[in-house]
Amino acid sequence: MSRSASYVTISVARRLELSPAAFRAVAWWAVGCLVLIVATGATVRLTGSGLGCPHWPTCTSTHALPKGYHSDIEFANRVVSAITVFSTLALAVAAWRTPALGRRGRLLATAVFAGTLAQAPLGAITVYYDLNPYLVISHLLLSLTVLGLGVLTLLSAYGGGLPLPPIARAGGTVLLLTVAVLVVTGTLSTAAGRFPGSNGTQVVERIGNFHHAVWLHVRATAAFGIVFLLLAAWAWRERARYPWLVRGCAGLLALLGLQMAIGETQYRTGLPWWLVLIHVTVAACVFAWTVGLAARLWRPVA
Repeated sequence: MSRSASYVTISVARRLELSPAAFRAVAWWAVGCLVLIVATGATVRLTGSGLGCPHWPTCTSTHALPKGYHSDIEFANRVVSAITVFSTLALAVAAWRTPALGRRGRLLATAVFAGTLAQAPLGAITVYYDLNPYLVISHLLLSLTVLGLGVLTLLSAYGGGLPLPPIARAGGTVLLLTVAVLVVTGTLSTAAGRFPGSNGTQVVERIGNFHHAVWLHVRATAAFGIVFLLLAAWAWRERARYPWLVRGCAGLLALLGLQMAIGETQYRTGLPWWLVLIHVTVAACVFAWTVGLAARLWRPVA
């Protein structure tokens, strides 16, 4: 290759490079899509539209597009899924075009895309197996896992400072474990509740007893709350050194308070589907915020 051709190649490559600020914009969009797909997936289940489109990728064996209330909701979720896949693909491509991101951020972004892409065949299998509850739970938990990876990818674009003291990092680890238990018990409560996910004559198996599942979920919430309050108390004591941690804890406290208020209200009002949907969406935000807060204990924004 001649010197002039090499110069042109290098110039083109540099023009395709992204700045950290540009990558953060892509990452914020991708994380927003990952929260949205949790909400639309919950809408499918809570409105009984899980088998509104019994075929994949077409709606039925006779027509590709939806016809009717439940098929419209299910198909809309598939459209949002496609948008999310392309958004995370853009995230992965952007990561490899951002030199300042580093290998860790690039691998995280690639994992986000791979996990999002895996949702498509898992969703198809879930439909073909008539909304097997274990497959439905796996579908939701994979969505939340990918959301957590998306948050880590976003934070990697902000750089990193020195990690906090071991006691704070230990608290963050326990907080992550308790939020994982909180999410799993929440999905079990939904799987045992009044929303099987399908409308009509199709019988969808439920997992366990609803009141037992809620009993477990409430205690998981209490455990999460205790660990969080201990971390928040430490953050307040060290507020002069880590003012950002106090703000992060305050944001999580606001989300957690909202989530608990919605949960109590829905339980006392007969579980209206739209209120359960808000509960699930806020739960995704609580999970994402917790992942971000815990991650910053290891890699504070520089």
